Amino acid sequence: MPMRRPSRHPRRGEKTILSPARGSLTYNSVMNSTNFYSTTQAGDEWQSIAQACVETFASDLVGFNLGFLYVTDALADDLGAILDYFKTQTGIDHWYGSVGMGICGTAIEIYDEPAISVMVANVPDDSFRTLPVVAQDLSAMLAANHEWITQHDARFGVVHGDPANPHVSQLIEALANTLEAGFLVGGLSSSSSDTHPQIAESMCSGGLSGVLLGAEIPVITGLSQGCSPIGPKHIITEAERNVLVEIDGQPALDVFREDIGEILSRDLSRVGGYIFAGFPIPGSDTDDYLVRNLVGIDVEQKLVAVGDLIESGDPVMFCRRDSDTARADLQRLLDNLKKRAGDTVPKAGLYYSCLGRGRYQFGENSEELKMIRDTLGDFPLSGFFANGEISHNRLYGYTGVLTLFL
Repeated sequence: MPMRRPSRHPRRGEKTILSPARGSLTYNSVMNSTNFYSTTQAGDEWQSIAQACVETFASDLVGFNLGFLYVTDALADDLGAILDYFKTQTGIDHWYGSVGMGICGTAIEIYDEPAISVMVANVPDDSFRTLPVVAQDLSAMLAANHEWITQHDARFGVVHGDPANPHVSQLIEALANTLEAGFLVGGLSSSSSDTHPQIAESMCSGGLSGVLLGAEIPVITGLSQGCSPIGPKHIITEAERNVLVEIDGQPALDVFREDIGEILSRDLSRVGGYIFAGFPIPGSDTDDYLVRNLVGIDVEQKLVAVGDLIESGDPVMFCRRDSDTARADLQRLLDNLKKRAGDTVPKAGLYYSCLGRGRYQFGENSEELKMIRDTLGDFPLSGFFANGEISHNRLYGYTGVLTLFL
């Protein structure tokens, strides 16, 4: 259709346990290392799942003061009760997390059933600060924490965002830019319901929330795009809102066809979910780019519409996304992080992946998370499959964002 133009610490490397659990539990995945524990479990209802999680490490939590908590969409309405239970049973008051269509643990992904992924840490008491939910203006939070941010050289944050908030991209950028050389990781809540609950010590929603970490907590992080460019970088020479009209002075569709090749050009209906628009980030020293959906093609007017606002003068390229490119790019990220870590073995990790990755690109048997384990080793890990991923100062799509605690 034509478009309008518009205390017990087992040996490091201890294997993850995957086995049927008693009662209603269907998974029992437990990992621990110095100062971190994680567990990822699923079952029939939240009470038995949460109880099993706590039983795996509750007796060893002296000094533990920080927790990350993620639940599958099936438990979105129970997240408040789950949070209260973990606070009461562990004695940890500082929890951060959200809901996802799937959750991550050490070498395991769980979807389509009630499940919880939790990681707890023993870190210096004054090494982190809560970022309460912010819907539009960060100034009050930043003013209240200015002294702490300066004293602790806080430049890193783990944040969760509400996909229904139209300001979330600007909030991410503003927060990262306000922190000197700031870097954020995280994701947007993903849920089949209209609510997207988050945790920032207490239940919240509607904006951006999370936790800032001081320099006392060393981390490294990286981003996997899951795509590969199929043509050169171009310049948009005419655009109207989200519609590419001309690229390099030529009709946009002509340039698009040239890049994707003759076979795909014969049947443009095949490009959906396979070909995407990539927008290189100015000033990036890593050839970083934002990936956006193609949302329409007008053959008669030779127009291409994308899932974002664009302007004349912006760079653009077209990208391919499939299982092979996703695996290759994730392996590139993992090898790079392993090199950066050197002789230091990760103590723990957080992973935020696009809900379109996981089983859809890597396979049904937790292959994406197993790649992390196979390259970097067994260590506590938690995370979720998001409706948009946060890395540095931007909101991405179709990416995986891995943070390692060293």
